[in-house]
Parts: sequence; structure tokens; C-alpha cells
Amino acid sequence: MPASKTKSSASHDPTLLGRNFKKRLRSGEVLVGGTLSEYARPSLVKLYCQAGFDFLFVENEHALFSPTDLVDLLICARDNELPVISKIPQLERAATTKLLDNGCTGIQLPRTESRHDLETLLSYMKFPPLGRRAGAPCFANVDYQWPANHPQWLRKADESTVVVAHIETAEGLRNAEEIVTTPHLDMVYVGPYDFSISMGHPGNYNHPDVLKGMNRILDICRAHSIPFGTTAADLKGAGYWIKRGARFFEAVDELSLIAEGARNVVTDYRRISSGKRIAGGG
Repeated sequence: MPASKTKSSASHDPTLLGRNFKKRLRSGEVLVGGTLSEYARPSLVKLYCQAGFDFLFVENEHALFSPTDLVDLLICARDNELPVISKIPQLERAATTKLLDNGCTGIQLPRTESRHDLETLLSYMKFPPLGRRAGAPCFANVDYQWPANHPQWLRKADESTVVVAHIETAEGLRNAEEIVTTPHLDMVYVGPYDFSISMGHPGNYNHPDVLKGMNRILDICRAHSIPFGTTAADLKGAGYWIKRGARFFEAVDELSLIAEGARNVVTDYRRISSGKRIAGGG
């Protein structure tokens, strides 16, 4: 093997993406994630990078993705230094490790309702002795370069994987203290839509019962220095949560962006055809 390639392999650190993302989380800055809900394409990664998103969130609970398309997206995201946080459909070992082995930075567990849920997830995500994840240092998780130092890589890989609790039920709220204080937890996300359903007020993110429950979880997170995040209904809502201490948002998805952009184009052309002036028009 040429000396230049040997040096490149020896100095390459595939865990930097996740470890740097964790540093940004701990620094207190607000991170905004672009959501992917249907189109797992490398072009979307490029567009989200150009927009300035801090991470990509994959809605892998409700959506159906081609495995090949999802792997291509994960590789492209790594190449563009965009961390990917993905849901898993349910608490299951193979689904978790396949995402990690193919380049995913973090795993988000929907319906997190107990510490036991998180401890089971952690056992899938961490190598021994912390967990029981099987080693696979030959895929996108190492950028297809075998580690030069395996013990060091295993330790850094554990440091780089991001564990996200997803609280969205009344049961999760009741057990929030034990969830948030679970060792090795990195982030807590509250899903406002399902949380509002569980609180008895479907779709009403601003109902006092919904806000009270979410603020209770946020206060616990702040007390234990765990970053709290959510999805805001609008910019006013985002401002409210930022002032309260939210540090990340799983924001708009590609379907909403396409729908809004398409409506705006059609609306502008309808205005032109009716003889009305538009901003910047002739």
C-alpha cells in the first residue's frame, strides 16, 4: 500500500462527526435540524447543507424508505459533515445497529416511557463493556476504512453515538425524571403532536396542560444538563421554547417545504394574471 494511503488511514477519525455534534450540544447553542419524511436522496442532503441546517432528522417511524436510498443518504451526509439523527420504528436491535453501522450519528427512540427502554437502547448502541453492540468496522460508520487502533476506535465510537429519548406520552411524562437521569443519555425530544393527544388536547400545542407537561420535562432536563428539544408549531412557538431553554429543534420537513414553495409560486402567478402587483415585480 502506498505510504500516502497508509498515513491517511492512520490519521482518519470517523468518530469526529458525532463527537463534534455532542460538543455543539453541550456548548448551549441552538441547533436546527432539517427533517426528512419521504425523500431519502443525496440531493436533499446537499440542499439542507446549503440552507445551513445543523443536522438531519430522519422520520424513520412512520415513513417507508428504500434501504439502498437510506444508505446513500447517510454516506452523503457524512461526506458533507451533516450529522444524522434517525428514529427507529420500535425498540429492536438489528434496526438500531444497521443505522449506526451505515453511518447514522444518533438514534431517537419514539415512545420512550421508562429508563428500562433507554437502557435497552443503550445496550444496542454501545460496545462492551457499556453495551453489547456487535463490531462492524468496515461500513460507512468508519467511511470504509478499517480502524488502525481497534480499542481506541471502540471507545471513541461509543463517545460519538448520540442517544435521544423521545417523550410523547403521559407515561413518559410521569417517568421523566428517571428517563432524563439515565446514564449516557445525550438529548431529550418531546414530540408535541402525540404529546398533545396524550394530554387530551389533540393538535393544541399551546394548551395549558400541554405546555405545563412539556415545561416540566424541560425543567428536569435543565436541572441535569441534558439538551431539550421539540418541534415548534411556528416561529413564535420556537421563540418561546428558546427563551425557556430549548437547545435543538427537529424543524421543517421536505414535504412542507415543497408544499409551501409550490403554493407561493402558484399564488404569485395568479396575482400576475389578475393584474395585481407583487413585491419586486414589474
